[in-house]
Amino acid sequence: MYGLVNKAVQGLVIENYGEETWDQIKERANVDVEMFISNESYKDSLTYDLLVATSEIVNQPASELLRLLGHYWINEVAVQHYGAMMDAGGNSFVEFMKNLPNFHRRVAMIFPNLEPPSFSILKEEKNSIHLIYESTREGLEMFVVGILEALAKRHKIEIKIDQCKSESDQPVEGVSQRLFIISWEPVS
Repeated sequence: MYGLVNKAVQGLVIENYGEETWDQIKERANVDVEMFISNESYKDSLTYDLLVATSEIVNQPASELLRLLGHYWINEVAVQHYGAMMDAGGNSFVEFMKNLPNFHRRVAMIFPNLEPPSFSILKEEKNSIHLIYESTREGLEMFVVGILEALAKRHKIEIKIDQCKSESDQPVEGVSQRLFIISWEPVS
């Protein structure tokens, strides 16, 4: 993963638990990187090690930390680094989700080795969508949930998310797939 992800983990920890806790987490995870460089690629295992150590030290389930990281990613990282693209992504939650593949293509121009997840809308109804999430990385579904919740809030709706394992007709080796059924109440 790129350093920007590790910097987000660091930012979330320092903002919520302080600099000392971050130092403890780095020590527990055996991470000796002084400063993560946003556009430098790091092993995925380093990020996972940081998340596991964070979970242990702050006594918070990893799933909840990933969800919070998703919120932090949208509210801090995405706004700061991709503000104009976020604003141009769509005037509604659904429109933004439809444009997400284009967004990832633009970000890939900045980060050439990026392996972003893919998102596609399988079904769209008046107040819900069925969203397929695919990634070569395992275990990040709650990060996606946090991202979806933060994007919905940004578009002034409150969503409910149900997850199911996707039953693809043609599963791809090494790719994890999840179906998110996202619903919301009409905006009054």
